[in-house]
Amino acid sequence: MSHGKQKNFLSQFRDQGTKKLKNFTATQFAEVWSHYDQDGNGFIEGAELDEFLHEFISSVVSEDAGNEVVSETAMAQMKKDFMEAFDENLDGKIEIGELSQILPTEENFLLLFRRNNPVDSSVEFMRIWKQFDKDNSGFIEADELKDFLKSILDSADKPVTEDKLIEYTDTMLQLFDQNRDGKLQLSEMARLLPVKENYLCRPIFKNASKISSSDIDRVFSLYDRDKNGTIENEELQGFLKDLLELAQEQGITQKKDYDDQDMQFFKRVILDQWDVNHDGKISKDELKMILMQQSRIASQMG
Repeated sequence: MSHGKQKNFLSQFRDQGTKKLKNFTATQFAEVWSHYDQDGNGFIEGAELDEFLHEFISSVVSEDAGNEVVSETAMAQMKKDFMEAFDENLDGKIEIGELSQILPTEENFLLLFRRNNPVDSSVEFMRIWKQFDKDNSGFIEADELKDFLKSILDSADKPVTEDKLIEYTDTMLQLFDQNRDGKLQLSEMARLLPVKENYLCRPIFKNASKISSSDIDRVFSLYDRDKNGTIENEELQGFLKDLLELAQEQGITQKKDYDDQDMQFFKRVILDQWDVNHDGKISKDELKMILMQQSRIASQMG
């Protein structure tokens, strides 16, 4: 791809005096994201990533962003250094949250990505989901999303104007509402509000023969937050979310997005198969059977 004759998209956001990128508003950030994520899959990758890195580095290095002043060798090294610095999960792609760390972005908008404060677990994620899905529709609609974003800013003691809050809400919908239905489904909200770690995706759970009793105990305690001896309510929802994402990672299910209906269907399948005493909850013994079955499937597919 030749970059010499086309205008550098990022050059419009540079200060003409200092040549540095100015602070991006939420709207401008979304504009940059949609420009480079050309296929709309939620990542800047492949040729998109090459174009972004070339233009980003050129806009910093060169006064005339369209002028090829950096050698290919130097550019390749810069790209390597750049990805080592910003590609936090080492997947060779740039996600929205990673881009928010790369571009100079207004502080309040940056807080909404919770990069320094990820959700502790999928159980906590489901509690937040339930708290803000006030009408129990199975979606976070625009007004509910606005309340959620306001709560983040309030808890950080960063109040904003109503106009700014509306801008942030519109921007977050533009960035995360991939099916463009004007609301966030579960998988879309999961991208906006990432969980620190899906414990079920650890390598140990991909080989049934290596799972020990202490591994089962550890997983059970992660989900049984109230320590009442069963995984239920938001605990169960959090476990099912992690299990569904594990099934996606293993290729057991081809669907990459999921909504509340998918979760309810998945819940019925899991409980029909493994809820031995039919109480609508998961006991430690039932959890063990689920994890052993899941790891056997993983080892067969691996």
